[in-house]
Amino acid sequence: MSWDNELLERAHKIIELYPQKRSALGPLLYLAQEKDGFISDDSIVEISNLVDITEVQVKSVSSFYSMYKEEQTGTYLLSVCKSISCEINDSRSVINSVKEFTGLENYETDQDKLFTFEEVECIGACGGAPAVQVNYETVEGLTPEKTIEMCEWLKNDKPEIIVADQLQNKFGGTKSFDWAIEDNTGSAYTVPGFQNIGTAKEKDN
Repeated sequence: MSWDNELLERAHKIIELYPQKRSALGPLLYLAQEKDGFISDDSIVEISNLVDITEVQVKSVSSFYSMYKEEQTGTYLLSVCKSISCEINDSRSVINSVKEFTGLENYETDQDKLFTFEEVECIGACGGAPAVQVNYETVEGLTPEKTIEMCEWLKNDKPEIIVADQLQNKFGGTKSFDWAIEDNTGSAYTVPGFQNIGTAKEKDN
C-alpha cells in the first residue's frame, strides 16, 4: 500500500462527496500528484481499488488530460499561455524569458527539480494577456522583465505557498477584471489549490 492512512482518509472523504465512486477519479488523481509530484503506477493501483474501476480506466484519464503529470515535476510548474489573445500580446517574449532564465525547453524539468516549464493553451485570462500560471495560480499582464523578476523571486525566496493575489501584486499588470475578494489561499504543490479536496493552503500574512 503506497498511500498512508491520512491520505486514504482524505480520499474516502472525497469519494463521499459523489453519488458514484468513479466520479471522484479526477480529485483523487490530484491527491496522487500532490503526493509524488506526478501520477505514479502505485497511485493508479490505489485509485483503481478505491473507486472500483480498472487500472486501465484510471490510466486512460491520467494520461489524457495535461494537468495530470506522468513524470516528476519541479517545485514550481511554470505554464505560459500561447493561445491567440496571449500571442497577440507578445506571450512569445514571455515564453522566451522563462526559457532563457531556466534553460528549459517545453515540458522539461531542471536538474535541481525547481522548475518545470510548459507552453499551454488558453488558461481563461484573455483580458489580462499575456498570462502565466505558477502551480496553477494565475498572474496576468506579465512583461518579459517582470517574468524574469518572478522567476528570480521563486528561485531565491522559494515560497512554500503560491497565491495568485500575491503574484499579481508583485509582478502582474492588466487584469481580465477586478478580483472582488482578496484570497490568501493558494497551492503548495504542482496541483490546483482546491479547498474542497484539501490541496489549497493558506499563506500567513
